[in-house]
Amino acid sequence: MNNIPEVIRTIPLDYYLFFSAALFVIGVIGVLTRRNAIVIFMCIELMLNAVNLLLTALSAYRADASAQVFVFFIMAVAAAEVCVGLAIIVMTYRNIRSTDVQLLNYLKW
Repeated sequence: MNNIPEVIRTIPLDYYLFFSAALFVIGVIGVLTRRNAIVIFMCIELMLNAVNLLLTALSAYRADASAQVFVFFIMAVAAAEVCVGLAIIVMTYRNIRSTDVQLLNYLKW
């Protein structure tokens, strides 16, 4: 416990775990219940951020920077996902004039 910085020790690790779990559950509920593609996309990003928060907190408590490097790569993949996902959403909006994911069944063969 002595190698953990004082700033990190002020907030217990349990708080980070509960907050990250709450964010992840909110994201899962949003993905399962919403029909708007943009809201679903934002909920997926919320789940990624919950995992990033947990990895960063655990890395800080263990005084090991390897998980923080992993978080950096997750953020890079999330940025690429945003580019591809928004391009897909824009193209489907141009074709069917809606972002409702239930209408995407019409795009099947």
